Amino acid sequence: MDPKLEALSADLAAAAVRALSDDWRNLNYALFQDRMRPPGLRLSEASGFLARWMRTERAIEVSRAFLLAHPWGVVQEVLKHEMAHQFVDEVIGVRDETAHGPVFQRVCADRGIDGGATGVPESTGGPDAATASALDKIAKLLALANSPNEHEAQTAMNTAQKLMLKYNLDAVRAKAARGYSYKHLGEPSGRVEESSRYLAAILSEHFFVQCIWVNVWRVREGRGGSVLEVVGTPENVSMAEYVHSFLDHTADARWTLHKREQRITGDRDRRAFRTGVMMGFLEKLRAERKGQKETGLVWAGDPALDDYYHRRYPRIRSISRSAVTRTAAHAEGHQAGKSLVLHKGVDGGRGRPGGGGLLGPGGG
Repeated sequence: MDPKLEALSADLAAAAVRALSDDWRNLNYALFQDRMRPPGLRLSEASGFLARWMRTERAIEVSRAFLLAHPWGVVQEVLKHEMAHQFVDEVIGVRDETAHGPVFQRVCADRGIDGGATGVPESTGGPDAATASALDKIAKLLALANSPNEHEAQTAMNTAQKLMLKYNLDAVRAKAARGYSYKHLGEPSGRVEESSRYLAAILSEHFFVQCIWVNVWRVREGRGGSVLEVVGTPENVSMAEYVHSFLDHTADARWTLHKREQRITGDRDRRAFRTGVMMGFLEKLRAERKGQKETGLVWAGDPALDDYYHRRYPRIRSISRSAVTRTAAHAEGHQAGKSLVLHKGVDGGRGRPGGGGLLGPGGG
């Protein structure tokens, strides 16, 4: 049997249903103004659907196979879709349209929900010809940033970032119709490390996406966690995914090198070092963005993206964090971060230092 489809124990299945119920209540509050009554929530052995709203039984049924085969973020999106069916049925009271008719589509659009009837939610399609050309230029510049010549590499990275900024500025100024998508990056964890928060800041400040930490359920472990979601155009989400993976792997690679050079045997200072790497790279990008402002390239945001983001998350809560402890390991990581050069790899792997897979279509 495919391990992805192995049976859940009774305890883990019950915990998953409780997590679905918690998500239903939270989403009812956040997206539907608490206007719906809780339905029955249950798992099904059937595999001909992902999930379904059952009007006569007032229940939402979720396929066990689907639950086990996909990350919780996908499960949440499908749950939102079924809740939209429930809302149209029980709150608006429209029953004379097809299941995915105009009223249903409007309810979904108003809340950033995928209203398609094709199954697992997917990002919008690939870039058009003009976008693909711009992404191809960016990818080639990042390939040049792999040069052993430090000045040449830095210049290539700076030029790539400037081109990314100009591309996004032109699109916003022209009010071009751009689709938006979302993706969860990294593995869910019970504790969000400080280095991960700085990595999210790097993406949101410099790579044209919105970032939010969302709660997810780890089905096989029977416990919750958090994962980073990025929201933006498909091409910017793809770039953010690459940068996230590149920096995550590079921070670990620099820590391994630091341990070898300093003859360190344990990982006690790993978190502080990684935080230093992310802070150092963020400071470097901020300094470079300041130089771009002097040339008249100023990013003021994308109002359409902000609108889509706030439709998905109308009730956002911010949490303050304590200051980072400045240790010797943190200082070493900070220096390593300030010397990093973002580049596209060449071995065909996604995200690893030296790995390719950048930007999808048009990122050749």
